[in-house]
Amino acid sequence: MNFMLVAGVDDAGRGSVIGPLVIAGVLMKEENLPKLVQLGVKDSKVLSPRRREKLAVEIKKLALKYSVIKLAPKEIDVVVQTGRKLHRLNRLEAQTMARIIEELKPDIAYVDASDVLEERFKEHILECLSFKVKVISEHKADRKYPIVSAASIIAKVERDEEIEILREKYGDFGCGYPTDKKTINFLHECLQKFGEYPDFVRKSWKPAKKVKSENDVHQKRLV
Repeated sequence: MNFMLVAGVDDAGRGSVIGPLVIAGVLMKEENLPKLVQLGVKDSKVLSPRRREKLAVEIKKLALKYSVIKLAPKEIDVVVQTGRKLHRLNRLEAQTMARIIEELKPDIAYVDASDVLEERFKEHILECLSFKVKVISEHKADRKYPIVSAASIIAKVERDEEIEILREKYGDFGCGYPTDKKTINFLHECLQKFGEYPDFVRKSWKPAKKVKSENDVHQKRLV
């Protein structure tokens, strides 16, 4: 019996200055997609951490297959600092999503577009694939399509686990996003203690560069 295989792909931690960028994909039979709605699957950002964790377990049970790729800060920094304009983070995300789609082998893949141009992001994914697949690339796909919501939940849970490991080792640095004062204070403390950022900080991020610049100015004044 023929059935359509549907995949959803999304990321977690794109804007964070600390920790990995996590990209996840979920593959399901089209006929089973309503079960995601029944579970209460939604965009991971509107769910509590505990709810996300419970849903992630259920999603993995329902899925035919799922895939997770974690992009380390160092890998992100190389692309951001050395890539041409259209070969930076958006391109890296498109290539990584293509790797996940390649592994899942769906008939159709829904992706949350990272590029301001949805169609361009789709083309960057398609050029990396070795088989024919329909790709739907849209902004806020994690709100529109339950299969993408499912991927967003798995990506977020995986990233939260990585962040918790870092917190246990290095202390409470907040959520890891530049909007969090704890995170910015932590960056200052790292530079004051060690003179440089640890490997889990994205050094290419503007907030990290700004803190580094402020620290350098402060150090010069002390000399």
